[in-house]
Amino acid sequence: MNTDPPPENDLLKEFENYLKQSDLESLSLGEQPDLSTVLAEISGLKSEVKAESRQFKKTLDSFDSTLTRLRDDNQILSEQLAESKQRLETEQHELMKTMLLEMLELYDRLNAGLGMLKKYRPTRTLFKSSRKKDIRLIRRFREGQEMTVRRLEQLLWQYKVKPVECVGNAFDPKKMHAVATAFDSDQEHGTVLEELRKGFLFKDKVLRLAEVKVNKITEIK
Repeated sequence: MNTDPPPENDLLKEFENYLKQSDLESLSLGEQPDLSTVLAEISGLKSEVKAESRQFKKTLDSFDSTLTRLRDDNQILSEQLAESKQRLETEQHELMKTMLLEMLELYDRLNAGLGMLKKYRPTRTLFKSSRKKDIRLIRRFREGQEMTVRRLEQLLWQYKVKPVECVGNAFDPKKMHAVATAFDSDQEHGTVLEELRKGFLFKDKVLRLAEVKVNKITEIK
């Protein structure tokens, strides 16, 4: 019978196998995870996720509400600005019309004065010594009046004010006011025979009606 000790290498292998077996046993005998603890942790995690989701949804709803309110406020502001702009334009237009009408009154007076100067004829019997001086004075005054009238006309044209064309045209109640009638067999019925007061358009809209004399087909007796 062989009683010799096992070789050294065999002893090392046996010892190594022992250690491996011991590790596996220790792992198998170690504490196993508690299922209830795992479930509790999962449940807690789910609750946290739900809470975060609710908070996130609440934040999104708040943002959406804020954006809706801002959009509504912006719409209201835009409408108010549009109304203010329209009101301002209307006020400016009415103010401009008032100013232009005042200018037209001045224009009428200047034209009337100019007409009188053009018709003026100095007497030959009185003030013979100063007659030539009077004529020169009246002529210069008339020339100055003509310059003023032309300048005022240029100013009116600059503001897009134009006269209504009347004489020889058919009567237009939208632009003219018939204040007198006459009979002229050479003219069509309703033709404007004379302009008694000029009418004007402001940006192609009636600023002041023209006062005219209109032809009638039957003679007035």
